Amino acid sequence: MNDTRIVRLGVNIDHVATIRQARLGHEPDPVAAAIMAELAGADGITIHLREDRRHIQDRDLKMLRPVVRWLNLEMAASDAIADLALEYKPDEVTLVPEKRAELTTEGGLDLIANRNQVEKIMKKLSGSGIVISLFIDPDCEQIETARALGAQAIEIQTARYSEAKTKVSIDRELDELREATRFARDLGLHVHMGHGLNYHNVQEVAAIHGVEELNIGHSIISRAVLLGFDRAVKDMKSAIADGVASRVKR
Repeated sequence: MNDTRIVRLGVNIDHVATIRQARLGHEPDPVAAAIMAELAGADGITIHLREDRRHIQDRDLKMLRPVVRWLNLEMAASDAIADLALEYKPDEVTLVPEKRAELTTEGGLDLIANRNQVEKIMKKLSGSGIVISLFIDPDCEQIETARALGAQAIEIQTARYSEAKTKVSIDRELDELREATRFARDLGLHVHMGHGLNYHNVQEVAAIHGVEELNIGHSIISRAVLLGFDRAVKDMKSAIADGVASRVKR
């Protein structure tokens, strides 16, 4: 794969659904938010249909499929959710770890410990035309396993980078992300990243050679609450473009 000069932005709209579910009502509608995000320049829409349905609902998946250009469905390695994926055919499925008590996804999916179940779900989805991505830590053994399982892409979790506080720890985490990206690209995998990225830290990740896509939710939704979706998405696209532009200087 040749390096890319464009990094796609997938806008995760889960937290729009979180606000709706706080009152178990009809608004704000994540479908409307998805349309607004795409009109503002989002390259795709990401949703996580959790087994406990705490935010995104089956109805959202059904209604989003025909109205967005690219739909990425995050899901646990669950037979029931895989059945819905086969019914509604998102463009991409990203298998993620999932625990009922967590506030948000905690770390990457351990492909070694969960290999049999992940492989089972991947086989179930194979032949459907859905791109399969695996959300994993920046770890070479996990990346090798993703390749062995037949994944087309991986999404490297950026939580440790996003949560790092000192320059030393930030630089260390960036080095891990760069090395993981090089390793994955050499194996022929497409590389996506996400988790905890915001308007202040996304530039360094976008600058990593080989990264093709960033999936970002909370920071965009937080800004959209105050400034609107159009401004929030455009600001993030601009921040990513600044990072990509810096690649030529490195």
